[in-house]
Amino acid sequence: MVGKDVNITSENPLDLFLKIGLDERTAKNTVANKKVTANLIAVIHEAAVTDGCDRAIGNLLYTVATKFPANALVHRPTLLQYIVSLKIKTPAQLEAAFSFFATTGSENFKINELEEACGVGVEVSEDDIKCTVTEIIEEHKSVILELRYRTNVGELFGHVRKRQPWADPKIVKQLVDANLYALLGERTAADDEKPIKKKKEKPVKVEECTTAVDTPPKPSEEELNPYLIFPSPEENYKVHTEIFFSDRPVLRPCNTREMLEKHLKATGGKVFTRFPPEPNGYLHIGHAKAMFIDFGLAKERGGCCYLRYDDTNPEAEKKEYIDHIEEIVRWMGWEPFKITYASDYFQDLYELAVELIRRGHAYVDHQTPEEIKEYREKKMNSPWRDRPIEESLKLFDDMKRGIIEEGKATLRMKQDMQSDNYNMHDLIAYRDAWCIYPSYDYEHCTVDSIENVTHSLCTLEFETRRASYYWLLDALSLFQPYVWEYSRLNVTNTVMSKRKLNRLVKEKRVDGWDDPRLMTLSGLRRRGVTSTSINAFVRGIGITRSMINVDRLEYHIREELNKTAPRTMVVLHPLKVVITNLEVGSVMDLNAKKWPDAPLDDASSYYKVPFSNVVYIENSDFRMKDSKDYYGLAPGKSVLLRYAFPIKCTDVILGDDKETVLEIRAEYDPSKKTKPKGVLHWVSEHSPGVDPLKVEVRLFDKLFLSENPAELDDWLGDLNPESKMVIPGAYAVPSLKNAAVGDRFQFERLGYFVVDKDSSSEKLVFNRTITLRDSYGKVGK
Repeated sequence: MVGKDVNITSENPLDLFLKIGLDERTAKNTVANKKVTANLIAVIHEAAVTDGCDRAIGNLLYTVATKFPANALVHRPTLLQYIVSLKIKTPAQLEAAFSFFATTGSENFKINELEEACGVGVEVSEDDIKCTVTEIIEEHKSVILELRYRTNVGELFGHVRKRQPWADPKIVKQLVDANLYALLGERTAADDEKPIKKKKEKPVKVEECTTAVDTPPKPSEEELNPYLIFPSPEENYKVHTEIFFSDRPVLRPCNTREMLEKHLKATGGKVFTRFPPEPNGYLHIGHAKAMFIDFGLAKERGGCCYLRYDDTNPEAEKKEYIDHIEEIVRWMGWEPFKITYASDYFQDLYELAVELIRRGHAYVDHQTPEEIKEYREKKMNSPWRDRPIEESLKLFDDMKRGIIEEGKATLRMKQDMQSDNYNMHDLIAYRDAWCIYPSYDYEHCTVDSIENVTHSLCTLEFETRRASYYWLLDALSLFQPYVWEYSRLNVTNTVMSKRKLNRLVKEKRVDGWDDPRLMTLSGLRRRGVTSTSINAFVRGIGITRSMINVDRLEYHIREELNKTAPRTMVVLHPLKVVITNLEVGSVMDLNAKKWPDAPLDDASSYYKVPFSNVVYIENSDFRMKDSKDYYGLAPGKSVLLRYAFPIKCTDVILGDDKETVLEIRAEYDPSKKTKPKGVLHWVSEHSPGVDPLKVEVRLFDKLFLSENPAELDDWLGDLNPESKMVIPGAYAVPSLKNAAVGDRFQFERLGYFVVDKDSSSEKLVFNRTITLRDSYGKVGK
């Protein structure tokens, strides 16, 4: 056979592979594998394309060299003729040919059978594909409408391929997407929510007054161990290109065995990650996901995680933000291995930039920012791209010494101006400010390598920068970490952009970075949310999820606070009730449960509440007209005061308008023989004529009315005008008098609350963390 007679030492394999259209990285990776190199050279010679060929043909030849069944090697020359002549021109046809030849045991086969099996000469028009896709969508319409964008699109593709096996997959994808959009409309946040199976719940009795908590979903494999998807450090020498459904290549590290061994010696074989926030604002819940991945992976594998500040934009960086980040990272339960700054390595970065110029991979440019943008968009080389290396070295030194006027020079990486990836169009490495300052694109990957990071983990908006990341490390012969991008966490009814958050704070549309309505971690903490519930939320949604309904976060908050927050009673809008058959000045101390399942003989599980002839109930718990589905108080009707006695309304004192209820007169049943259906929370005077403990209560709702306000042009116009309500005159039981900032409680029938930092010895302030579940027995429903 031809392939066995080829002398692969007589030619440069890399040049040969580039001639057939392989990209440079794939070609280099192939050269690193002797077996694949030999196979591909043999295929190129057999196909007679040593002078080069179209890229589409070259990719098919590469597939033949790497995938062709060994027992069908005898048929390879025939297959290559079909590829070069464009009779077989798609991956689907090639796979069909593989299957055909794999089952053909001799050199004799019928050409017509081969061509029929591979769809040779079959042209499927776009109209034919459109008709087939429409039929498939219509046949599965009911399932699609039920599942919406959770529909298994792969199955739809499979149905189309069965009917039109030779259809262009790109056209199929476009038409399937278009049909789904026409049927379902815009994708919503709910479409990204994994359906939660709930157990059938029994109706909650109002008098039980226990918190209803959603049934948690059965944990997935990813939730049990979300880090299984990451390779071990020892695997960082493997080289391959992964192709996802969209046929988009995703690059992987290309380290030599020697380079990897040097790296493993430095790290002891441990996982090294880094959490790299830019110190230009406060951390939000999206950073909680990043911390969970960066610190969590290192902890799960017994490794180390840096807290690294990518301080490449001095104008936006403040010590306030740096102090906040370190404090919040620890509050979230993570302990950095080391705290480092990109500026710690500025000398190393400068020396690497000089080396990059010496190797011919960087040049000093004098284009203006506007010119650079225009040239990059048009894929045009800078006029200074090919200036001599020695000239760039001198100019770069002039930049460093501040000789060149600011704004007149940059150091740019000489990458690939013809690439389809805009982030390969000669990115800036250094600006001539302060006197020179490295760019994020230059600093981030080089410091990762300097710090021996094994796993460089970031959000998906950096995915297109992966090519530049690996290009620079390869150009400098530096160790290449494993790069992996995960979906950014977005929660409904809020904004996560630091720029937008900064504007909300600066324009005083919220009360600072720790406003409880914000999804900043300091805001959530001030609202009473615990770090453990945030981490449980992040673990529960998994690493790959993006837009999450805020209800999912609230579930985890309730689940924890239901177990940890003691019960107490507070009346937000007090309505006075005078008990006429109880002696004035008489006060009884009653036991109230801090915990619903408290042992009867455990004194620490109770708190004391005074009961006198003047009590206060919620204004909304009284009506002048009763109804069957109403469990509150009404004229002539009885209710049970929680932990106390039944009372019956005997009279109502109205205001001058004959509508406003000023006071209620009632009688209590000391024997407790009355068994009313409704149970109310209440607060009493603890001594005659002295009002109960007065507290301020702040109720918070969603900050924005829309699920995704960031997509709106007028996103500030979507602010919820009722996102904050202050109640200055609520009444509380006396036991709350000594509550400290940060103490959390469940106000029975109202929700979970925390003592705010605005509290003082004169005024106690509570923030509502979250309501009880909405379906929980609201009086009057």
